[in-house]
Amino acid sequence: MGPDDVMKKIRVCICDDHALFREGVKAVLRDDPRIDIVGEAADGKQAVELIRRVHPDVALVDISMPALRGFEVARRVTESNGKTKVLILTLYDDEELVARCLDAGAAGYVLKDTPPSQLLYAIDVVSRGHQYVSPKVLDSVVSHYVKRKQGSKAKYDLLSDREREILVFLAEGLAIKEVAARLGLSVKTVDAHRSKLMRKLGLTDRSELIRYAIRKKLIEA
Repeated sequence: MGPDDVMKKIRVCICDDHALFREGVKAVLRDDPRIDIVGEAADGKQAVELIRRVHPDVALVDISMPALRGFEVARRVTESNGKTKVLILTLYDDEELVARCLDAGAAGYVLKDTPPSQLLYAIDVVSRGHQYVSPKVLDSVVSHYVKRKQGSKAKYDLLSDREREILVFLAEGLAIKEVAARLGLSVKTVDAHRSKLMRKLGLTDRSELIRYAIRKKLIEA
């Protein structure tokens, strides 16, 4: 192993919609000489664009960002860029949510109340191609994840990218015309997507859709 290998840093980007949290993470990472911070993003779409542009070794991604949730970012990054490892940061220790992130291709799942030393360890672990889950949720995650792998795909996994975007917009209270304007689609096309996603999820009206989105943590309650 040559000198360049020894000095090679882990290139990390930070994706979280709270500026104060990003600053706190940056302060922790700057104290570690092995890490080089190469960018930051404040929402899910910015995160995907940033990761595709700078190709970090590890992307720290908040699960509750606007535009795209963390597991959607993980899935899109994994499908388009096998190099970057996505490490989810969250307040939630729900095993179903952890399993969804791992299914989406995330390399790790870290609770936001974890000690700085544990976050640094997690970054090092996933940068070397391994997976990491906070010890606090590991036991329940393993059990739930195995059960899901043995069963059929969750209904949410059957939705297309466009259907998932429309689901979130509708759950947030936007009218079909507003969704169409945001996505640059016709009202007829958005309505067709709405009908398909409702059918796939077994939902019958907007109130059920909103409850589903809150239960699955696609939007905030």
